Amino acid sequence: MSRNLTTDLAADLRNRIVDGAIQPGEKLPSENTLISEYGVSRTVVRSALTRLQAEGLVETERGRGSFALTPPDDGPVHAPGARAVATMEDRLQMLDFRIGVETEAAALAARNHSERQLKAVQGALEQFTASSGHPAHAMKADFEFHRAIAAASGNPFYSDCISALGQTMITMPRPRLVSSNEPDSPERFAQVVHEHSSIYQAIAEADPGAAAAAMRLHLSNSRRRFKASARG
Repeated sequence: MSRNLTTDLAADLRNRIVDGAIQPGEKLPSENTLISEYGVSRTVVRSALTRLQAEGLVETERGRGSFALTPPDDGPVHAPGARAVATMEDRLQMLDFRIGVETEAAALAARNHSERQLKAVQGALEQFTASSGHPAHAMKADFEFHRAIAAASGNPFYSDCISALGQTMITMPRPRLVSSNEPDSPERFAQVVHEHSSIYQAIAEADPGAAAAAMRLHLSNSRRRFKASARG
């Protein structure tokens, strides 16, 4: 019975996120509200949220609540054995994993890219640059930039890996995910644009060492920014 209640609640919240009733960056109803609204236990609510976290549709922060993420174009992906990325530690481990994988992918992209693949990386960079002030668009463009680099590596396993991780791999600090009036937000966004541009430039110049260094610096900085945001 509990499993069916969990499935029903997850399905309803999933539909509300995919249909846009709950917008990217918007806070979901609190646990107590969901318990009252659906007449279910706290265990059912938490199980449903964990399921949505694993699908990359929800981000939960301790003490702050759960927030909707941008749904993938083709809807949620049910990957066998998908690991939820829910806590700060999960996200830091995700960034550590990405540093190892994407640093080498960037180096290979500099060495192996085709002109079509380079244009895809450039197009994603331009989309990201134009997304300032639009967190849902920024998150999608950020992911597409990294996915385009993986594709340009010439090794399909890199591309498959990044595609499987989905947009949940983008560890946006809360001020970027939720529109913020914090004075340093434009500067933070501009810094990420600069880091992306450095990666693109190194790939375009066919410099594997510079591309790897630029990607490592970007993801290391992302890790630092995320930790600072979480502490705030």
